[in-house]
Amino acid sequence: MSTIQTNTVDSSLLTTMNGKTSTATSVQSAQNQFMTLLTTQMKNQDPLNPMDNAQVTSQLAQLSTVTGINQLNASVNSLNSNFQASQNLQSANMIGHGVLAHGNTLNLTSGKAVYGVTMPQNVSNASVAVTDASGAVVRMIALGAVAQGTNSMSWDGKTDSGATAPDGNYTFNVSATNNGVTVAPTNLEFGMVASVSSSAQGVKLNLASNMGAINVSDVVQIY
Repeated sequence: MSTIQTNTVDSSLLTTMNGKTSTATSVQSAQNQFMTLLTTQMKNQDPLNPMDNAQVTSQLAQLSTVTGINQLNASVNSLNSNFQASQNLQSANMIGHGVLAHGNTLNLTSGKAVYGVTMPQNVSNASVAVTDASGAVVRMIALGAVAQGTNSMSWDGKTDSGATAPDGNYTFNVSATNNGVTVAPTNLEFGMVASVSSSAQGVKLNLASNMGAINVSDVVQIY
């Protein structure tokens, strides 16, 4: 009676099944080869040196684990694709709407610019510094007391000298104190959503007026 000289299933099959680039078809093929070889070995094993039950159980467990991992990966990839598609669809509904989002760009159009700030607590005194492209401060705005939460505000486009600033993009920064103690507010820029794009980093909202792109997760309010 012919015998197989080794009682170990070819490890290359498990290696193939564990490969990161294996497709579902190649994994299934490897599984079939694994079972065929294991069955053949069991039929032709040396009666004086039979395969160890623990060894067979271990090899079957490896097969089950690899299969389960591949099925789990396929499920996760499917969920990710569905989530991405859903997020793209929801984000597309923002096109044409204004949003307040984390950022400090201030777009002045026809003598008006909208911005916002999130205060972690009520503050007794707050102010805004508006700077131009060169970094020069063109306007200091005294806000006075500001309530806790998200607040939308506007700039009339006037400089400290009383002149009208040209339309375009500026930057701003809100400073605040409460009874002399410094408080850290969060600047919120306002922009109109012109389009939506998808990347490896997630869904991006492309703002009009050359304000760039923002993450959906940075949006605080939609108008």
